[in-house]
Amino acid sequence: MGQSAYIKLVQGSAEGELSLAQLKEKLLHYRDQTALTGQQLDWDYAGAAFPYTIETKQDDRWFYLKGTHPSYKYIIFGTDEAGTTIQAVLPEQSTHGDKAKANELCKYLAKQLQAELQLFNGRTIYYNPRK
Repeated sequence: MGQSAYIKLVQGSAEGELSLAQLKEKLLHYRDQTALTGQQLDWDYAGAAFPYTIETKQDDRWFYLKGTHPSYKYIIFGTDEAGTTIQAVLPEQSTHGDKAKANELCKYLAKQLQAELQLFNGRTIYYNPRK
């Protein structure tokens, strides 16, 4: 696939900048929230909503989500040096399931951060308050 989506922290966003550790925390929070929903439904919703493990290399600029199910392979997340832009990358090995989950995760993050989201197809969604 080889596509990218961008979450831009702009004026009016909930946070001015975001570190890679804070980004991981937000994804873990998403996983925990889906696990709580699954407990209420008596179903492993967390496994279906977040079928990934977070893998980190020595580089502090990015990390990737590795699929735990054959329908999911990889999604890469990284930030720019200023911490104002988050990039989600679908490498060539990614599946259509990865693209759907990446869209879902990007929308969740952008809504939480009240940020501007440029999707993989180039369209932009504004979650930030604009006048």
